[in-house]
Amino acid sequence: MKGQDDLKKTEKKKVRLDKYLWCIRVFKTRSQATEAIDKGRVKIKGEPVKASRNVVIGDEYEARTEHKNWVLKVTQILEVRMAYSEAIKYYEDLTPIEEIERVRQVASSFQTGKRLSKVGRPTKKDRRDLGELLD
Repeated sequence: MKGQDDLKKTEKKKVRLDKYLWCIRVFKTRSQATEAIDKGRVKIKGEPVKASRNVVIGDEYEARTEHKNWVLKVTQILEVRMAYSEAIKYYEDLTPIEEIERVRQVASSFQTGKRLSKVGRPTKKDRRDLGELLD
C-alpha cells in the first residue's frame, strides 16, 4: 500500500519546465531558464515549448545553454533544487558524444592562470639563494 501511495504522489506532482530545468541544474537561475525557453532554446521533439508547460516523466527535451547543447530525458519529477550529485538522479543525459567531446575540448583550451611548479619566475627563496651566489 505504501509503495502505491508514493507512486500516486509522484504521478500527481506538477512542475513547470523552467523550474525543473533550474532544479536539475541545467541553468543557474530560474529566470535564466525562463529566458532560454522564451527565446526558443528549449524544445521538445524539435518544437519550442512554453515555460509554464508541466514536465512529464519520459519527456525528452533539447536545451541549448551558453556552453552545451543538452538532450535530457525526464526520469523523475524534482520540485526543489538539490546538490548536483542528487539532481542527476532525476534525469538521463542523452547528449550526443560529439557534443560532450566538443565541450571537453573547449574547456581544456582555457588556461587556468596557474604556472607549472619550478618553471618561470623564481620564488623568494630562489632569489635569496641567487643573491648569496652573486655576493
